[in-house]
Amino acid sequence: MDVSGTISAILGQKGNTVYSIPTDATVFDAIQMMADKNVGALLVTRGDELAGIISERDYTRKVFLRGRRSRETPVEEIMSSNLTIASPDEPVENCLRMMTERHIRHLPVVENGNLIGVISIGDLVKHVISVQSATIEHLESYISGGFS
Repeated sequence: MDVSGTISAILGQKGNTVYSIPTDATVFDAIQMMADKNVGALLVTRGDELAGIISERDYTRKVFLRGRRSRETPVEEIMSSNLTIASPDEPVENCLRMMTERHIRHLPVVENGNLIGVISIGDLVKHVISVQSATIEHLESYISGGFS
């Protein structure tokens, strides 16, 4: 399967908007921001530094199922802090493999120590579908005599 391309190409198409929340914010605030921004995860910051990531999965497993109160629980208590990151020149195939093996859905993208975006598994799947569709169109054109 052709999954050519790099993460920078994906960020170029989707943009590099990053939604974040501070470590001392409540889980309720994080879930509300995710709903408002229509995203499944937020990066968690401590000052100017990346401290972790909080996802809908973290909320479900670490707050809801354990009977904790989202309005009282700080994000820092449930965030994932052992982050896997990608660089903009990382091949799409490597990121797909990393995310699948580590069961993660979001990757912060860091260049020279600076956060420049976030990609989701959905972003990668859309890219792969786009590449495959372009290949199919090219082959169909070739078969029907569109190339000399």
